[in-house]
Amino acid sequence: MIIILKKDIADTDKAKIKKHLKDNGYIVKEIVGKEETVFGAVGLSRLDPRSIELMEGVSKVIPISKPYKLASRELKKEDTIVKLKNVSIGGNRIAVIAGPCAVESEEQIMRIAKKVRDAGAVILRGGAYKPRTSPYSFQGLGEEGLRLLKKAGDAYGLPITSEVVSPKDVPVMSKYVDMFQIGARNMQNFELLKEVGKTGMPVLLKRGLSATIEEWLMAAEYLMASGTDQVVLCERGIRTFEKATRNTLDCSAIPVVQKLTHLPVIGDPSHATGIRDMVSPMALSLIAGGASGIMVEVHDHPECALSDGPQSLLPEQFEKLMRDIEALCPVVNKALEKIPRFVPSTIKEDSAALTDKAEDIVAFQGERGAFSELAVRMLFSEEEKVKPCETFRAVFDALRKKEVKYGVIPVENTLGGTIYENIDLLRLHKDVRVAGEIQVRIIHNLIVNKGVKSEDIRKIYSHPQGLAQCKEYLDRHFERADRIPFFDTAGAVTYIKKEKMMDAAAIAGSPAAKYNDMEILATGIETDPKNYTRFYVISMQDNLEEFLSRGKPDMAAMSITVADESGSLLKVLEIFKKNNMNMKKLESRPILGRPWEYSLFIEVEFEKASVLYSCLDDIKAETTSFVLHGVFEKNH
Repeated sequence: MIIILKKDIADTDKAKIKKHLKDNGYIVKEIVGKEETVFGAVGLSRLDPRSIELMEGVSKVIPISKPYKLASRELKKEDTIVKLKNVSIGGNRIAVIAGPCAVESEEQIMRIAKKVRDAGAVILRGGAYKPRTSPYSFQGLGEEGLRLLKKAGDAYGLPITSEVVSPKDVPVMSKYVDMFQIGARNMQNFELLKEVGKTGMPVLLKRGLSATIEEWLMAAEYLMASGTDQVVLCERGIRTFEKATRNTLDCSAIPVVQKLTHLPVIGDPSHATGIRDMVSPMALSLIAGGASGIMVEVHDHPECALSDGPQSLLPEQFEKLMRDIEALCPVVNKALEKIPRFVPSTIKEDSAALTDKAEDIVAFQGERGAFSELAVRMLFSEEEKVKPCETFRAVFDALRKKEVKYGVIPVENTLGGTIYENIDLLRLHKDVRVAGEIQVRIIHNLIVNKGVKSEDIRKIYSHPQGLAQCKEYLDRHFERADRIPFFDTAGAVTYIKKEKMMDAAAIAGSPAAKYNDMEILATGIETDPKNYTRFYVISMQDNLEEFLSRGKPDMAAMSITVADESGSLLKVLEIFKKNNMNMKKLESRPILGRPWEYSLFIEVEFEKASVLYSCLDDIKAETTSFVLHGVFEKNH
């Protein structure tokens, strides 16, 4: 059952409720959500829900209809984010797990760990105990394999996962791995599930060879009832009559499972297909279907692999797959999980210490649920506090007053073009630096108060751009409705909610509907689906070297002025050409207080940051003023 607690419940009353449930044989999980706190109580006991509802501090008791109680979305509406050290699986990001099928030697695992890390993997996999169909096949190196896997993970900053096959191996493995892996053959090995669950550690649970979705979720329930709430589900293909592939990859299971459970689900295209050339297209299919990540096998000499060589990607194939996934991310409104991510600890205390009163970490323009906040959630962890600001200037002010550590601002839209206000604010505030960027696909939704139907709508609120971008849909379905411009898409949702308008709708992103507990009548109503906005992450960081540690910088933003004479800009462009730097953006902006004089905002991309730094003096020599706004990793 689900016990919804009152918002003002006393700690003593909460403790009494929990004790009463446990005394009657229930396992109790406390879940703190954005709007309410609940107890999830599961067990063999059958207390009358009415007796619980009468206890002090209880708002409501709801029975859970699904046989899997703790894993059910009935118990927890918000998605669970599973964390392994500095890596998150679930939410608005896609995590990639990669490595060899089996750890074969120290040289082999160190070599492959470096290759997958360089390509963008965030978790290292490798088998130490191998359950094989034939007793004569390679069975793994055992604890020595775990030791080597951990050594490689530590060397390249990667959390590690490996398969556990026997309950007796759990204590040993818990000393090495960051996440247990339960293989398909052991999905219903309930004694193993209980032992692994007792550790409380993250677990990757693969779907059984012929398991139904309900059986799969019931296996997850065993883990959660035993003590862990950090479970990642993995679709790895099921056995059917088809022989062309090793298994049949059930991509349809991804969206089905996401409706039934709050647990993240990823896919394993390597074991699903068993054929190297099929792994990449199936990996992309899983991402397109909504998976929170993939796990693939990679080997630099698959012809010599001791296990599953034919399904292992070559390093160069894996590198291309990572580029393809990153290109697909904006389409599915997710970001590729990276190491390191933007986290507050990367800011140096002496250069950007917050004021004593500051509690917020990231500032953005707009109301809660705005597309800018979606960009924040794709870049930062879900737990980071945010500061909504009324204007773009207020974001910069919050940074400079040290009220926040980061800001996220839009700089360009594929339909509307450059957001000049933010370019000008960067030029004005030379101490604010660009630390990175993210692309967000703009998907517009028709959002209403609960109970409002299409025929009730007489007014539609949104930002002017939102109204313009959905013109065809509005002309077709709401030709007679008034279209009322609003300062912000998410703000329009908040407004019709606050005013309890039952004859109005707002156009905004789905996070705005979720944040305000509103209904979506229609989704994807924009005229052009190729609608993306590019956002900058900005910071008061003074040390540019700090930015270089955050990945592989390959983009720079700068502002220059050149002499008012023929060929002056050409001299700068020739420096770019000489150093093989590609200019991606050139914007001319008027200089305040100097009529008919202009500053040039430029973005260039390059292969290595050292190339840029080697020619900075040459650029400065050909300009009358020069500001380097930031060096960062572009959103490929």
